[in-house]
Amino acid sequence: MHRQDASYRAIASHLKRGGLIAYPTESCYGLGCDPNNYQAVRNLLKLKQRPQRKGLILIAANYQQVKNFIQPLNAKQQSILAEGGAQVTTYLMPALTSTQRCLRGMHHTLAIRLTAFQSAAQLCKGVRHALVSTSANRSGKRPAKTYSECRRLFGHQVWVLGGKVGVRKKPSAIRAWSDGKIIRS
Repeated sequence: MHRQDASYRAIASHLKRGGLIAYPTESCYGLGCDPNNYQAVRNLLKLKQRPQRKGLILIAANYQQVKNFIQPLNAKQQSILAEGGAQVTTYLMPALTSTQRCLRGMHHTLAIRLTAFQSAAQLCKGVRHALVSTSANRSGKRPAKTYSECRRLFGHQVWVLGGKVGVRKKPSAIRAWSDGKIIRS
C-alpha cells in the first residue's frame, strides 16, 4: 500500500463520518465535505456562516462523481463540462429533484466544476467522490490562501490538508449551463 493511498483512505473515512476539510484549489483554500452527508453540509454552512439559500459548488475529478446530483449528460455535454473545468469554469446545471436543498439552495440548479487543478482532482479521485467546494472563510470575509490561515480560522474543527494554492487571482467563473450566460466572471 502506498502512503498516499493510506492518506486518501484516512481522509475518506473522516469525510464519511461527517468531517470537514480545507484543501488547496485554483485560487484559495477550499472548505469542503462529503456532499452526500447532510449533517456535514449543514455543519459546513454553520461554520462558514453561509446562508443555505445561496447553494454550494461541487468539484469533481470526472462526470461520474457528479452524475447522481444533476440531470444526465450525453458524451458531448460531458466533454464541454470537462473543458470548462480546465478553464476554471463552474456551471449552474439542472439538478436532480433528489439533490439536497442544502447543496442547491433556493435554486433548481447545482454549481458543478470538473476541476483540472491537479491536487484538487487527485483529492477527489483519492476519496472517490465529489466534494463540496466553497472558499475557506467566514461568509463575506477574505478567503484563506495558506495552511496556517486555515488553521488559525478553523482550529481543530477542520482537517486542513497541506499543499499549494494555484496562481489564479479570482475564483472560478460561473456560467449558466442552459445558455452559457456569465453569472460571475
